[in-house]
Amino acid sequence: EGNPYTWWVGKANEKHYYWGGSGPGIQKCACGIERNCTDPKYYCNCDADYKQWRKDSGMLSYKEHLPVSQVVVGDLDRPGSEAKVSVGPVRCQGDRNYWNAASFVTSSSYLHFSTFQGETSADISFYFKTSASDGVFLENLGNTDFIKLELKSATEVSFSFDVGNGPVEIVVRSPNPLNDDQWHRVSAERNVKQASLQVDQLPLEVRKAPTEGHTRLELYSQLYVGAAGGQRGFLGCIRSLRMNGVTLDLEERAKVTPGVKPGCSGHCTSYGMYCANGGKCVEKYNGYSCDCSRTAYDGPFCIKDVGAFFEEGMWLRYNFHSPGTSVKDLVSRTLLSSADPEITAPDLSLNKEELSFSFSTTKSPCVLFYVSSYTPDFMAVLVNPTGNLKIRYNLGGTKEPYNIDIDHRNMANGQPHTVNVTRNGRDIVLQLDHYPPTSYSLPAASDIQFNSPKALFLGKVIEIGKIDQDIYKYNTPGFTGCLSRVQFNQIAPLKAALRPTNASSHVHIQGELVESNCGASPLTIPPMSAATDPWHLDSGKVTVIADFPYNGQAIGDGVNRNSAIIGGVIAVVIFTILCTLVFLIRYMFRHKGTYHTNEAKGAESAESADAAIMNNDPNFTETIDESKKEWLI
Repeated sequence: EGNPYTWWVGKANEKHYYWGGSGPGIQKCACGIERNCTDPKYYCNCDADYKQWRKDSGMLSYKEHLPVSQVVVGDLDRPGSEAKVSVGPVRCQGDRNYWNAASFVTSSSYLHFSTFQGETSADISFYFKTSASDGVFLENLGNTDFIKLELKSATEVSFSFDVGNGPVEIVVRSPNPLNDDQWHRVSAERNVKQASLQVDQLPLEVRKAPTEGHTRLELYSQLYVGAAGGQRGFLGCIRSLRMNGVTLDLEERAKVTPGVKPGCSGHCTSYGMYCANGGKCVEKYNGYSCDCSRTAYDGPFCIKDVGAFFEEGMWLRYNFHSPGTSVKDLVSRTLLSSADPEITAPDLSLNKEELSFSFSTTKSPCVLFYVSSYTPDFMAVLVNPTGNLKIRYNLGGTKEPYNIDIDHRNMANGQPHTVNVTRNGRDIVLQLDHYPPTSYSLPAASDIQFNSPKALFLGKVIEIGKIDQDIYKYNTPGFTGCLSRVQFNQIAPLKAALRPTNASSHVHIQGELVESNCGASPLTIPPMSAATDPWHLDSGKVTVIADFPYNGQAIGDGVNRNSAIIGGVIAVVIFTILCTLVFLIRYMFRHKGTYHTNEAKGAESAESADAAIMNNDPNFTETIDESKKEWLI
């Protein structure tokens, strides 16, 4: 029908049908441009549908569409139909001054440069990004003349000047907010004939100059970048500021200016790691925030669990696509993607899944998690009648579904447990709580594609058509307990149900879903049984006594005689040790109570200190005699 089977998705999450060596809007490969394709009826070598491998390659160089985020390849269901796709790295080149930037972190901060020399011609261009609603980009003053560029509101950029004929202002209004923390380009020009202002790709605003009057712009003050006298300064980043063809070195000047930082790498470079659990760091003009929309968590750092309590019979269904949505519209809008996004629609498949959630329950059996499809394929996480966890996969190719049974741990003990399941092709990795991960592998006969996923269920499976017998048995009466931080690839069904998001329309709930913070950290060690737990309280007695294991013979009053003797001996030993320590401490620190001197004996009867020393030291006399000798040189 002329609709492409294959496309790639770019920066703005838009589908593109042109390939390397071609250009935007042209549904051709390089050979179609050069008219040398394998089959002249087609515009790509791969469309020839030959039995031999054919190749299309080239550079994608339209930077507004880059980088490539995903590639969708269809028409592979036919026998012998195969495809190989490789995407090379993004390479950037250009003027170093293009990224000469400065960050203004306070409203009173600014950079100053020498007076702008633009008497008859002024050509100014720069990029900015901000989350503030207003601020002055730059200003230069004269006696009455001036030139100024500013963000007047979240949707308005103003270029104003006066050459002696009265103030002139040109305003460009954007239909979308300009304070979206994305780069926007401003270009302003003024000459003796006209003045103009353009923002991004919006229409150029032009103002003709009067036929008579002044034409020269006479300025004398310094050029201020980021602020103006008495007005709110600019908060955010400015880069690649060019004035009459000269790029101002914002970075060097910012290094010695308080309140301004060189570059615009932002806070995410230093603090982005604090956005946990897959949260995305978003730059702010004076900080950062964490975008948790693609995670199962909430809060400022994406670490707050989003959980809910399920009563018996309650269930949640998440449809992977909204009713009435066409297959072709699904491709670029689905969230059913993991690290390498893949597309889900009735005619597409998953090669990998990433599932993580936390739960607690005391009842079994039950269905924790289930993914249905338009085919017999399904995936299920169950708690069997004995309280053990069970993972059940059916991807086709085998007579019976593939089971992973965790028989040695009781998961229905009322404690919170975390489950992480990752499948990549045939390889499955399962991790429970903080125990080491365990690897499994699908049988060789099993398919490795999860064909046409349809819906996700929590608590109970209510699906049209035939349901697996094990699922049917575990479906009654349903899950009772807590589920939290549920995430399947990039879908967080519980969060979509409890928080108003774009995905909320995909959710259907039976019963009243009550939010709960029951998703506490799981136990690393399972709780001890009453027989081995020394702190277990026996609630069967009226008087509750700690039941410690011991080896001695118990007596009627509950006191063990051997224990009493040992306790008395220990008390005596401790008392003796304490007394010894007190004596030693007093001896070692006795100088604190008595002042001792090293005065010589007989000092009390001596007339002076010198006399006492001479009386006591027999060598002192010899020293005096030796010192009395005189030498004549």
